Amino acid sequence: MPPLDHAAAPAIARPLRQIRRLPGPFALPIVGNSLQIKLTRIHRDVEEWVQRYGPFMRAWFGRTLVLVVADSEAVGAVLRDRPDGFRRPLSSSVVSDEMGGVPGLFLAEGTEWRNQRRMVMAGMAPGAIKAYFPALVTVAQRLQRRWHLAATQGQAIDLDGDLKRYTVDIIAGLAFGTEVNTLESGEDVIQRHMDDILPAVARRSLSMFPYWRYVKLPVDRRLDRDVAALSAAVAGLVQQARTRMAHDPARRERPPNLLEAMIAAADLEGSGVSDRNVAGNVLTMLLAGEDTTANTVSWMIYLLQRHPHTLARAREEVRRVAPDAARFTIEQMDSLDYLGACASEAMRLKPVAPFLPVEALRDTVIGDIAVPAGTLVWCVMRHDTVSDAHFPDAQAFQPERWLAEGGEANNKRASMPFGAGLRTCPGRYLALLEIKIAMAMLLGSFDIAGVDTPDGGEAQELMGFVMSPIGLTMRLARPQ
Repeated sequence: MPPLDHAAAPAIARPLRQIRRLPGPFALPIVGNSLQIKLTRIHRDVEEWVQRYGPFMRAWFGRTLVLVVADSEAVGAVLRDRPDGFRRPLSSSVVSDEMGGVPGLFLAEGTEWRNQRRMVMAGMAPGAIKAYFPALVTVAQRLQRRWHLAATQGQAIDLDGDLKRYTVDIIAGLAFGTEVNTLESGEDVIQRHMDDILPAVARRSLSMFPYWRYVKLPVDRRLDRDVAALSAAVAGLVQQARTRMAHDPARRERPPNLLEAMIAAADLEGSGVSDRNVAGNVLTMLLAGEDTTANTVSWMIYLLQRHPHTLARAREEVRRVAPDAARFTIEQMDSLDYLGACASEAMRLKPVAPFLPVEALRDTVIGDIAVPAGTLVWCVMRHDTVSDAHFPDAQAFQPERWLAEGGEANNKRASMPFGAGLRTCPGRYLALLEIKIAMAMLLGSFDIAGVDTPDGGEAQELMGFVMSPIGLTMRLARPQ
């Protein structure tokens, strides 16, 4: 074996443990532990294993030996060792290629990732997002009108559907520079195809056996049509943007939207980026940005409603700092510190990405465990975040822990909802701004009369492309 990379090794040398000898659930021949997990709750199944076998354990996904890591310090070291030491699993890229996709920044690796990162970061920088702020407020006002009608008519609001429309309208407008209004005009062709593609991506990425390579079911043939239609739509938008830029060269100097900013960056000498990469990143933003932000807002509303004193404090801050959605400013959003703490606390308890699988690119060491190149490492993101050893009274929803008044006992570094290291999510600033705008509009314009689950109990978690609450509905009233 070549020399190991000991960057993550303990200071005191000791014999390295082997993955096969770690504790873990009993595995059957060929299928391994596959029969013991369910894809729609795989995050919970693995978290329960960790509770039983410890933060470093082994599992078999079919014939693949997996190292499960739930220790936040070790997880952080792994994530910071990307893209050189770890990458997204090769299987994820294969699934993307099979679906006719272009990796984009999410799945790109090595030099290709570095080239695309420069392009995407230019368009996602806070300055670029702030320039787009008025458009974000416009979308929030559409959502406000939609919810006002529901409140007036006494109708229950489908949180999943409405918040996805909100995020699609924002991301599509930011990315393409074209008006997309699913909140008031009904379903958009892009959203319709995404709603079919996202569950398929999750299903195939987590599948233990790639049956679709041998036989295609009706759902797989429908997926092929959705992918082709979405790819054609995005390619057309790229060409339209190039036409606009050709007619108005000033757009290259001050791109008015993310798509044109990426094209301008791609056209720089030595960029190493093509129009296919631009299209791939547009698709990535749409696919990754719709569900993640929408579900975070859903979880946040659910948790606030279950904690009336916290809801009251967040509402007081909004109505004092940013009471009128028609006059929102970026400075007001930046001043909503308690609302931001509520978002951080919601992401600690209900991360939309509760696990992150990566693959070792070289022989390395995690903790005191030898990790050969090619090993699949399953990073559990919600373990230390809900441990009293890292967050006192960890199961409680306490946004104050993210403020100065929360004291020093909380290990905030254990919570990594946007990842860590160089591959931290480039859309972090946009996502947090979307969350604050939507929540400020809600708390400033309405009283929440109730948030209901299908069975009247606690909200259940569903693992798909991201982790979402099942069937939440909200009832609103005009403030007294």
